[in-house]
Amino acid sequence: MRKFNIRKVLDGLTAGSSSASQQQHPPGNREPEIQETLQSEHFQLCKTVRHGFPYQPSALAFDPVQKILAVGTQTGALRLFGRPGVECYCQHDSGAAVIQLQFLINEGALVSALADDTLHLWNLRQKRPAILHSLKFCRERITFCHLPFQSKWLYVGTERGNIHIVNVESFTLSGYVIMWNKAIELSSKSHPGPVVHISDNPMDEGKLLIGFESGTVVLWDLKSKKADYRYTYDEAIHSVAWHHEGKQFICSHSDGTLTIWNVRSPAKPVQTITPHGKQLKDGKKPEPCKPILKVEFKTTRSGEPFIILSGGLSYDTVGRRPCLTVMHGKSTAVLEMDYSIVDFLTLCETPYPNDFQEPYAVVVLLEKDLVLIDLAQNGYPIFENPYPLSIHESPVTCCEYFADCPVDLIPALYSVGVRQKRQGYSKKEWPINGGNWGLGAQNNIFYLFFLVTLQVLYKLKTSKVFEKSRNKDDKPNTDIVDEDPYAIQIISWCPESRMLCIAGVSAHVIIYRFSKQEVITEVIPMLEVRLLYEINDVESPECEQAPPLPTPVGSANPQPIPPQSHPSTSSSSSDGLRDNVPCLKVKNSPLKQSPGYQTELVIQLVWVGGEPPQQITSLAINSSYGLVVFGNCNGIAMVDYLQKAVLLNLGTIELYGSNDPYRREPRSPRKSRQPSGAKMSRKLSLPTDLKPDLDIKDNSFSRSRSSSVTSIDKESREAISALHFCETFTRKADSSPSPCLWVGTTLGTVLVIALNLPPGGEQRLLQPVIVSPSGTILRLKGAILRMAFLDSTGCLVPPAYESWKEHNVPEEKDEKEKLKKRRPVSVSPSSSQEISENQYAVICSEKQAKVISLPSQNCAFKQNITETSFVLRGDIVSLSNGICLACFCANGHIMTFSLPSLRPLLDVYYLPLTNMRIARTFCFTNNGQALYLVSPTEIQRLTYSQETCENLQEMLGELFTPVETPEAPNRGFFKGLFGGGAQSLDREELFGESSSGKASRSLAQHIPGPGGIEGVKGAASGVVGELARARLALDERGQKLGDLEERTAAMLSSADSFSKHAHELWWSLKADILK
Repeated sequence: MRKFNIRKVLDGLTAGSSSASQQQHPPGNREPEIQETLQSEHFQLCKTVRHGFPYQPSALAFDPVQKILAVGTQTGALRLFGRPGVECYCQHDSGAAVIQLQFLINEGALVSALADDTLHLWNLRQKRPAILHSLKFCRERITFCHLPFQSKWLYVGTERGNIHIVNVESFTLSGYVIMWNKAIELSSKSHPGPVVHISDNPMDEGKLLIGFESGTVVLWDLKSKKADYRYTYDEAIHSVAWHHEGKQFICSHSDGTLTIWNVRSPAKPVQTITPHGKQLKDGKKPEPCKPILKVEFKTTRSGEPFIILSGGLSYDTVGRRPCLTVMHGKSTAVLEMDYSIVDFLTLCETPYPNDFQEPYAVVVLLEKDLVLIDLAQNGYPIFENPYPLSIHESPVTCCEYFADCPVDLIPALYSVGVRQKRQGYSKKEWPINGGNWGLGAQNNIFYLFFLVTLQVLYKLKTSKVFEKSRNKDDKPNTDIVDEDPYAIQIISWCPESRMLCIAGVSAHVIIYRFSKQEVITEVIPMLEVRLLYEINDVESPECEQAPPLPTPVGSANPQPIPPQSHPSTSSSSSDGLRDNVPCLKVKNSPLKQSPGYQTELVIQLVWVGGEPPQQITSLAINSSYGLVVFGNCNGIAMVDYLQKAVLLNLGTIELYGSNDPYRREPRSPRKSRQPSGAKMSRKLSLPTDLKPDLDIKDNSFSRSRSSSVTSIDKESREAISALHFCETFTRKADSSPSPCLWVGTTLGTVLVIALNLPPGGEQRLLQPVIVSPSGTILRLKGAILRMAFLDSTGCLVPPAYESWKEHNVPEEKDEKEKLKKRRPVSVSPSSSQEISENQYAVICSEKQAKVISLPSQNCAFKQNITETSFVLRGDIVSLSNGICLACFCANGHIMTFSLPSLRPLLDVYYLPLTNMRIARTFCFTNNGQALYLVSPTEIQRLTYSQETCENLQEMLGELFTPVETPEAPNRGFFKGLFGGGAQSLDREELFGESSSGKASRSLAQHIPGPGGIEGVKGAASGVVGELARARLALDERGQKLGDLEERTAAMLSSADSFSKHAHELWWSLKADILK
């Protein structure tokens, strides 16, 4: 054994363990060296992008110049959206909810206010935004913020009713404070409540409108530091909005009313409106409605103003969906939404509040969706959303990630997916179009673009083939699951042939074939399978705690099928127990199938003697063989989907034959039966029972599945956990590879089933496929997760497949096309090669990985992946010019191993297993990519490739782009002459330290951010960099000019003094010379 090298140990290159594993096979059978190209320096782990709808949204903001949208969430996340393909995800370290967002319009910065009373300033001028400053309020709670356009002073309202002012550039508090007791009437004895609104008069920046929750509104004069007017209403206020002329404002109240006030008439509102209230004939006040949570008041040059509001529905509208109301002149449009409204913003042509707003769209942030409404078209149609925000349309239960797909696949899916889009969208382009795409390396632009983008191409509803229950009494077969009976658990897809197979929670399998032609299927092909096998044993209590695993049963096929190799162990029961009934009912009427994926065959497991079928734990399809296979905790079933016949229906024990290491025997008759009303577990568990391990608080691994396992309970629950079709050596004596199926179980056993396929063409449809266990048995520790095969040079051997061709067109009489049914395996050993060197089988289990030499079946390499945890997902993937094994463990570690030597290359702690969603959806793919469902609505993508990490900055889009700020509205000659129009305010003079003093240090704490000013300067480049540096130097420039003037004056003074001294010296010298 080699000596340990401490440097290699630190680098994760545990050469010692690698060499130890190589010594486990006899010296005489030493395997030839394979040149491995992957090294540890080729690996680095980092997050790339996040897709999907922001989970639990709580705040919304829009930059009308940069055209960037920001969404904050209850978990402290920020999602920034520009043009399609320009997205960004940021996270506040505290995880506190985002309560408000404010853009520094056209400045490339954003202020976020959190529920933990912290303000953060984000720099958006870099591709990965960073926090420049933070300000933590210590004694008061933040309730509302307002940042006037082109101002550096942020108004912050608090729960106590006070208003503080923050300098956004330095993120320090001004000494200027508006106290609640000075703002309200001195005679008032009650507290006005928290500040719910702050805004300055559009025509006079020196007047600040303050709304208190109790119903009091105050117009505060910033210069005189006193209230000009006070407006009171007996209902609580939720929001306030100005008319652009600054003479009127509108308030929304908790009783569903809107009040419009003249600024100079504080006694009572000019108008009171109840948009959804029933007007009583006798002139009485309308009945109260639900609170109007927000109102916006937007004006147009050529017509009536828009009043847009959320909420305010009548209390008698029980069950009505949330609504957004648009009032324009005499018309009122009520737009129903699918989810609760979190916030909305009106998009306007101008950023200036003192100009006609000219609204053109409304962004509505819903609880689970983002909707954009076109205000310029009749009927207010919505814009077609280009972002991939609908992945959670139904709860995500399964994910698979495919890279290196055929070049014609994406266009094919897009062409049929376009037809699925609904009609009636706005004809205008998506208005949120800020930012620029990242170009990346010029020779890989298209590839890099797709590494950071996501586009929905096609949707398939698998429930269309089943009958929908119209009433509770009409669903005798779907009541075995607690939730959605159509939920998908496993996906098996062949991109080359476009064959798709899914396994559902109701123990059903559906096979789909891709077609560009629309067809009408008169009768949906269907097979029913009885898959139940029991052993003479009693279940232990420990096993009952584990989630039930799918249960294979014998097959009952309505069409002629070959004789079953395992007769059903139970017959139709005469005692009223449910038997031979599937969980779902397939439609018996003609089914119109649109272009795209069309149903080829439906397979269902049936009830047996009152016991429901168990969920399917593994699934595989092979287009070259025309076979699909699936298994669960009782056994395995194989179906020929070309001939619509069941080929194999065996209990797991029968796969062993006489080689069963546990010597289990069938139990007959059954000792117990489950009542017919029993429900199947709906929990979408992994192929192995992970639930007991998730409940363990320490890191110990309590469920060893080594070959010495003696628990009959665990043996009785041996499920099929992995399936892999391939062309390889099935037995030691084989001289050439042949089609076969490799089967992995939860007890760490790998069994090989030989396949004898008839010739292609018409013979394939007439002659049966012969299936037989080969007797080959391999053992690993832990449940088998993944299997793959390498050739003698270490290259990955892909499964055989049939290239896609249109199935729904008349076949041409071309024998060559008919015979082209099977693609030969890319590796066929030459006669000069040794048979023992032909192939390697790579097998990954929950605990270890092995590389088996074929056909000798010697263990060439072995690696114990983890001792204290277990592997959740393992994939054999290609990276750069090499192959590796990538693993994600329950303890949060992501690991990679070289192949075939299984040398450790990467071991990084990334993400602990905190819920089953991560375990269900985490998956690796080629090119160093991986993803998982980070929340119920979002997909997180990551890379473990060093090359991708280095190029990531180039791939990402830019949020900030140089855009000129629109010109301010023209005041006009007479307004300029007589003092009309907007009044400006020198806020620096008013809020600066020289006039207002310093704020109390105990009120708030300043926290420098990691993104700092230096980060901004370093991140900017080219024209953007010049603009950024110019912006950052604006404040320094004034001070430097002042300093320059003082220095110039000092230099002039010193020069004058020097001139006098020189002149005096010259005269004294001249006098001495004359003497």
